[in-house]
Amino acid sequence: MSMAGSETALRDHVAAAPGQRWLWDRDRSICLTDLHRGTILGAGFPSLAGGSVLVAAENQINAAIALIELDGVARRVVILPPGVEFGHLAEIVAAAQVDAAVVDNGSPPLKTLGLPVQVCCESSIIPASEDPASRVCTEWVLVTSGTTGVPKMVVHNLASLTAPLQAASPADGATVWGTFYDIRRYGGLQIYLRALLGGASLVLSNPEESVADHLARLGQHGVTHLSGTPSHWRRALMNPAIEKIAPRYVRLSGEIADQAILDGLRATFPQAVIGHAYASTEAGVAFDVNDGRAGFPADYFAATRDGVEMKIVDGSLRIRSPRTALAYLDTAQALAGADGFVDTGDIVEQDGDRCFFAGRKGGIINIGGMKVHPEEVEAVINRHPRVRMSLVRGRQSPITGSVVVADVVLSSGQDLESKRQIEVKSDILKFCSDALPRHKVPASISFVPKLDVAATGKLVRRQG
Repeated sequence: MSMAGSETALRDHVAAAPGQRWLWDRDRSICLTDLHRGTILGAGFPSLAGGSVLVAAENQINAAIALIELDGVARRVVILPPGVEFGHLAEIVAAAQVDAAVVDNGSPPLKTLGLPVQVCCESSIIPASEDPASRVCTEWVLVTSGTTGVPKMVVHNLASLTAPLQAASPADGATVWGTFYDIRRYGGLQIYLRALLGGASLVLSNPEESVADHLARLGQHGVTHLSGTPSHWRRALMNPAIEKIAPRYVRLSGEIADQAILDGLRATFPQAVIGHAYASTEAGVAFDVNDGRAGFPADYFAATRDGVEMKIVDGSLRIRSPRTALAYLDTAQALAGADGFVDTGDIVEQDGDRCFFAGRKGGIINIGGMKVHPEEVEAVINRHPRVRMSLVRGRQSPITGSVVVADVVLSSGQDLESKRQIEVKSDILKFCSDALPRHKVPASISFVPKLDVAATGKLVRRQG
């Protein structure tokens, strides 16, 4: 499909932004101005025109540059996030009709997949032998983080991905975005595009880097805007290296932003705007909240806001907007209902003039026929002054089917003597009893040194 005359490719947006801007990862830096007549894809770049291209570069900065080069040139780009099981690659390649791949030295071995074209990224931007003149409306295929089976593939284009950014203020020339996300997932991709279209530089994450080293690198590059999940931010706030950064804007997304984490960020960065956003790979970005409060105003449902319509059906948030994905790839499953609304699966409850996310439809703990959302209990535990973060889950019980239990990371570490541990646990349980119905109060609390966080930045939730 050819582009309409008014549409531009990502490379055109990058070229139009004034001044020098950079992409930094742990080991390399790339000046985006060098892409004007350069390429990281070398002599193989023209062979990718019109194809369905799997971006399988292991190095995040290589993937970032490849996406700029391929948009408007490739018919489809399939963005392979880290952590996808190798056994699923053949099915992904077949479903997306992939005929070429962009790789680097760390990419998974793709020879067995029989791809006729594999282009290896150069170590730096080199002069381009030719600039593919064709301009197509490239499909951007995001691979979701499914827990079982082959991950779903969600189809966007540049217009749906960048629709939430149209109202964003342009960078002032000194804006430096940073993110705890990987840009090959929806949350990180939004920050990547926000930086590129806004004329800002971007500091990329690295999975092998410690929290302290990442924070130090963010400080070194003078990060002004920083994004991550609440779990990312809780881990960052526990690290002394948090003092190395002083962002003007702090953004949370991907998980429920409870009042405890918002207050913690406000105390740490008193001069910053603290905002949290709601988004999903399928529904896109629905809204931002910048008033420092958990939840969002109930009047968001009253009218269309920036093209976004929302409603609640059976407790679940549903969204219709130009920001939603186009479809699932190679599946009969409809992404949206007949009315165009996407069922997010996130449960919303209203309290006065404010709405709050209670949890996921599939994450409910059943206590003798009564429902408990783990996130609701976590929000209470996290308000306790001794707690930095918590994970609530169900544990099997012969009497009620399940009971609520909690793993808790204390803000002051775990080195409490036995007697003191008992006192703190008792205080946290009383705190829960004062705020929650009896069936939602944890039956037991365990102090742990850390909680597992997935590659998506979200807490790893397992039923025990």
